[in-house]
Amino acid sequence: MAENNQEKQQQTQDINQLLKVRREKFENLQAEGKDPFTITKYDVTHHSEDVKNLYIPHEEKLLAGRAEVDVTGMDEQEARMAKKNDYNERREIMDAQPIDVCVAGRMMLKRVMGKASFATLRDLKGDIQIYVSRDAVGEDAYAIFKKADIGDIYGVKGFAFRTMTGEISIHAHEITMLSKSLQILPEKFHGITNVDQRYRQRYVDLIMNPEVKDTFVKRSKILSTIRKFLDAQGFMEVETPMLVANPGGAAARPFETHFNALDEDLKLRISLELYLKRLIVGGLERVYEIGRVFRNEGLDTRHNPEFTLMELYQAYTDYNGMMDLTENMYRTIAQEVLGTTKITYQGIEMDLGKPFERITMIDAVKKYAGVDFNEIADTDAAKAIAKEKGIEFEDWHTKGHILNLFFEEFVEEHLIQPTFVMDHPIEISPLTKKKPEDPNYVERFEMFMNGWEMCNAYSELNDPIDQRERFELQDANAAAGDEEAEHCDDDFLNALEIGMPPTGGIGYGIDRLCMLMTDSPAIRDVLLFPTMKSLDK
Repeated sequence: MAENNQEKQQQTQDINQLLKVRREKFENLQAEGKDPFTITKYDVTHHSEDVKNLYIPHEEKLLAGRAEVDVTGMDEQEARMAKKNDYNERREIMDAQPIDVCVAGRMMLKRVMGKASFATLRDLKGDIQIYVSRDAVGEDAYAIFKKADIGDIYGVKGFAFRTMTGEISIHAHEITMLSKSLQILPEKFHGITNVDQRYRQRYVDLIMNPEVKDTFVKRSKILSTIRKFLDAQGFMEVETPMLVANPGGAAARPFETHFNALDEDLKLRISLELYLKRLIVGGLERVYEIGRVFRNEGLDTRHNPEFTLMELYQAYTDYNGMMDLTENMYRTIAQEVLGTTKITYQGIEMDLGKPFERITMIDAVKKYAGVDFNEIADTDAAKAIAKEKGIEFEDWHTKGHILNLFFEEFVEEHLIQPTFVMDHPIEISPLTKKKPEDPNYVERFEMFMNGWEMCNAYSELNDPIDQRERFELQDANAAAGDEEAEHCDDDFLNALEIGMPPTGGIGYGIDRLCMLMTDSPAIRDVLLFPTMKSLDK
């Protein structure tokens, strides 16, 4: 133990000394009138991948028809000389028509070799090597460069070339330090191994782990693809309140806050639903919103208290229309973002190209639990079979609640391929239209993949009298101890009394979608800044 403490103390002293040296370097730059923080802009013309993508066809064009040097029969020295001469000839051809570029990025590697050096810059699109010589950039700039630290941000002007080892690089003729890094990045080969630190210092995680950056680039593309898809379908993107007096649209506990100006308690929204349906009443026939919602619940690999939800509502359609739209949208997202409709998550392949399975909740429970709820007469019978199967329930639960408990316990884990689970019990669906042929069930579906609920959709309830009765049942459930029950929303009921057309609606969990599309094991891996416990707690 004493040795470990002594080692940690020595490491701390070493780090403090390195930090001190960086500060001194910065102070020297200031004294020489070369403070990088006074620079306000830098005109970048290309990213790393752009340079490589431009150079390859340019090289193929200029060197077309030129054969590789043949060193057959030569000894080692002769072969080396022949290859060098061939390289120089190729360079002469290429350098006569250079691709001039201006890049900027963070220095991740530096190899100083006297009058010439190599370094690696990392930008948004990847890494690129730069070649810096004293003769090309000048003595002052080269002297500063030689003292540069890993993590410093540089701008480089020069031309693209290929080194003798075959790496496309930039031959610098001007280099500018744009920002001095006063902290020390993690060691290159091990990166940030502490997961908690990765989430708390996401900026370092993004620098050190290119695959993390790729995840969030894909997340952005997923969102832009959703928007393009819906815009093409005639949907309008809107924004609705986050601070509300009465949160509704989902079964969840809200966060509470206080608005000083009005001296009123408010809550953070748990859903987007009720305001969007007000807009359907107002005549905006196709609307959607992508926004943060907040639920005062636990943390685990699939749940964060604030997360991104996308909800859309379309007048004059039903939950069948929502199934068709969902199937098409998921295929489009996969094809646009991944280039294929087959995705692999943690080694499991899921095929979005095939028609999605459609099954009722009753049939799913019958298939996987061996219990047919069509043959269960009432709540007492449902509770009896629940006890027999070891399913825990609350006193206030009815037959519909227990059917849903059976589904969660026995069915969800089996739904790996895209599956629509339809026709839920009315007790767990207070905002959904009844099935005309059986009022105990509603026109609702949830889509599952990888055993996860991916979205939730309804034929929306537009009967204000029925909706008021459902709200009253929810109020009764709340009084009986259901902390996630919804409460009566009189203004929403007033909107329904004005008149809402038949409407299909759906909510998508964007974070879970991003997890699947990026093969990320936890929701925190697709949230740039996930909720974390304070370090002082």
